[in-house]
Amino acid sequence: MTHVNPINEFALGVCYYPEQWPEELWEDDLRRMKEMGLSIIRVAEFAWSVFEPEEGVFQFDLFDKVIDLAHKHGLKVIIGTPTATPPAWLTFKYPEVLNVTFDGVTLQHGLRRHTNYNSPKYRELSARIARQMAEHYCDHPAVVGWQIDNEFNCEISEFYSEADHLAFREWLQRKYVTLDKLNEAWGAVFWNQTYSAWEQVFLPRPTAAPRQPNPHQALDEKRFISDSTISYAEVQAKVLREAAPKQWVTTNGLFGHLDSHRMTDELLDFFSYDSYPQFSTINYDKNEENPLLDRGWSLTLSTTRSISPNFCIMEQQAGPGGWVNRMDMPSPKPGQMRLWTYQSIAHGADMVVYFRWRTAAFGNEIYWHGLNDYHNGPNRRLREAAQIGAELAKAGPHIVGTRNRAEVALVRDYDNEWDGEYDIWHGPFSWKSGKEWFKALQRQHIPNDVLYMRSGTTLADLQRYRVLIYPHPAIMRDETAALLEQYVDSGGTIIFGCRTGYKDERGHCYMRPFPGAAARLVGISVEEFTQIKGTRKPAMIEWKQGGGEATTADLFNDVLAVESDTVEIIGEYASDYYAGKPAVTRNAVGAGSAWYYGAVFNEAAARNVIGLLGLSSPAANWLSLPEQVELTIREGEAGPLYFLLNYAEEAAELNLSEPRTDLISGDTLQGSIVLEPYGVLILT
Repeated sequence: MTHVNPINEFALGVCYYPEQWPEELWEDDLRRMKEMGLSIIRVAEFAWSVFEPEEGVFQFDLFDKVIDLAHKHGLKVIIGTPTATPPAWLTFKYPEVLNVTFDGVTLQHGLRRHTNYNSPKYRELSARIARQMAEHYCDHPAVVGWQIDNEFNCEISEFYSEADHLAFREWLQRKYVTLDKLNEAWGAVFWNQTYSAWEQVFLPRPTAAPRQPNPHQALDEKRFISDSTISYAEVQAKVLREAAPKQWVTTNGLFGHLDSHRMTDELLDFFSYDSYPQFSTINYDKNEENPLLDRGWSLTLSTTRSISPNFCIMEQQAGPGGWVNRMDMPSPKPGQMRLWTYQSIAHGADMVVYFRWRTAAFGNEIYWHGLNDYHNGPNRRLREAAQIGAELAKAGPHIVGTRNRAEVALVRDYDNEWDGEYDIWHGPFSWKSGKEWFKALQRQHIPNDVLYMRSGTTLADLQRYRVLIYPHPAIMRDETAALLEQYVDSGGTIIFGCRTGYKDERGHCYMRPFPGAAARLVGISVEEFTQIKGTRKPAMIEWKQGGGEATTADLFNDVLAVESDTVEIIGEYASDYYAGKPAVTRNAVGAGSAWYYGAVFNEAAARNVIGLLGLSSPAANWLSLPEQVELTIREGEAGPLYFLLNYAEEAAELNLSEPRTDLISGDTLQGSIVLEPYGVLILT
């Protein structure tokens, strides 16, 4: 499904919940939004019982008033279909719609996301409420688009109701056709798991060892959950396309067990994300060296951009967040909310919607502050939002529609992400290596994209990048390896880490030398390997080819053997019983090269490889930046926009050797420049 992105002018907005507040506040709220430079509101994603207070009885008076008032004040409206939180009458009358845990406990009404996607009744009722709303608002001049549901697979991303077990069985029958093929794919002969009738097949269930399903069944389970989620979203997307064809369709959130790329391609006009960078400052690993904290949120925004090059932030953090019992976050410091807003924009957002207008006075989220406090009077966050609104009124038209530019991509795929949730022999490594590479690139001001390898990925998709970093793709099809070989042969560089290429798409280990499907491309074999755990300490790597300081070989060590005369040894192990053995290699393939790093990356190792590749900042010839400042580039017909974001509480000193104009202030800058704490520049 291909659409022209309908975000053709920059929009700054806010989530608004009129059903939670007295009617006498509404008009003043909407008037103040417009005065602050906001242009759009999101409503209704949790309001099913307002629209349908009893089964089959629909009413629209409350939201009619609000949407009419929004139109009066020149505000556009996004409406959420309210299916993430069904009414109590629905779950009481139709308990089959409720989700069930792995242990067989039915989730009851009272929070959210307590339904399953495969209940025929829930699909029917979801389609009906979506149709009623779409038909009612399809021609309203203020309504521009729809958000399907809210944050698919948030709170919970596993489903074990009776409807899910039945749907899984049907999904497997379509995929494998025969039980013989299913038994083969799942290696069911192991531990006598062989099935002789389809009725014996279920989603993973409790066994003698806690949470210990067949690993191949567990991988198919994740694929099934993704397909079920997309199928459920399609029910609503189809209704919205039919009943409201002039309005765009999106959904929000980036959660587990969901192929958001496929969902966007097939169902949406663009993807939306909910950005809460302070999560990374309250839930970080205290043992991590040199963490990026809220700056690291840029990696997740890069992932969002891989789904939709221009996207919407449907919820942008606008204050301290918190439920009554968890997610208790500090208040953003002066300038941080503005910094985080521009962080989202720098990475591809053409619409930013703050969460939320006013802090709720009741319910689980009574401490999740929005722009307004309970008292509804002036405050620092409102002033900061008004400043952003004024800035984007001028800068937004120059930003909207531009696309991010990068020569380096961090490569991922869903199969390895899902398989790695269960398989501790590769799963924990991918996020670690990706994060360490991102830190090294960020601090050397080298922008990167995230690229997902998918069945439809083409050579042209890969050739957009000079360097691909694909750290630990344990599952690798031979067809994928062949495509990567074409990329390298044409002049590209690919970098692998340990645990590469040794599994097929079923999750079976190849019965061939590691790195399996990637062996020909990298020109080496894995002589032996070991976990680095417990009393086993990491070996050291000495970099032989001018790669810089010695580094530790973290978490897992592949001991390499050279199999081709086109391979150079870049680094050797310098300790343990495999001292002197190859640890880092580079294979010349056509006009390009394929690297193999025999461990899990740390920032120092990534920096060494960056130096050996000769990578540098695309602005290095005119701009000098300290490490605390992020550089991101968006480019359009008028040329590049250089976003500079200072994440530190201290001012940063920059140096521009040629004059540049700041898009926000209009000032011309050159020479030594001081960027204030949490400051932002957009240079043209």
